[in-house]
Order: sequence, then C-alpha cells, then structure tokens
Amino acid sequence: MGQIINVTTQVLDDVALFDADRSITGQDGSAYANEGEAELDTTFPGRLAHRLFGVDSSIGHVFVASNQVVVRRSGGWPPAALKVASETISEFFVFYPA
Repeated sequence: MGQIINVTTQVLDDVALFDADRSITGQDGSAYANEGEAELDTTFPGRLAHRLFGVDSSIGHVFVASNQVVVRRSGGWPPAALKVASETISEFFVFYPA
C-alpha cells in the first residue's frame, strides 16, 4: 500500500535538498533539531524527520515544507548516507514494502 516518492537531490557541503514529486506537507514548514523533537510531532513531517534521524546519527537538522526536505548532516554527504536518506524519503508512504 502506498506509492514510492520519486526524489532528486542536491548537496551543498553539509546540507542536502531532497525534492519529492509530491507534497509531504502544506506550505508551512516544520523544522526539527533532533530525534526527540521529531518524535513528539505525529504529523507527516514529524514522522519523516523521526525516521531520518533514526537512520543516520550524523543528521543534525531536518526541515520539511511542501515537497522539499532539507537535511543538515555533520561531516557532509558521502554517497552511502545520501542513498539511505533518499530511500527513507522515497519509501515514506509505502506501508507494505516488497
């Protein structure tokens, strides 16, 4: 159930911009400074941020607005970390993975 989100990425130093092919939230942005803060928010942006913090301990900030997810990661974005974050966003609405 659910559909894969197609994601394109752009990286600038410690910040990655993930551009999704559909909206994750409304126009108002939601920002999260840590996993605990995200865990308290049960909205879609909060749940997504919580998942991102959970898959990479180097993530230090997540901002979600409409179809964009901006993630700051200390130490930059090696290809493996970028792939994991992108897949986490891509599979966000999939409830029964293959």
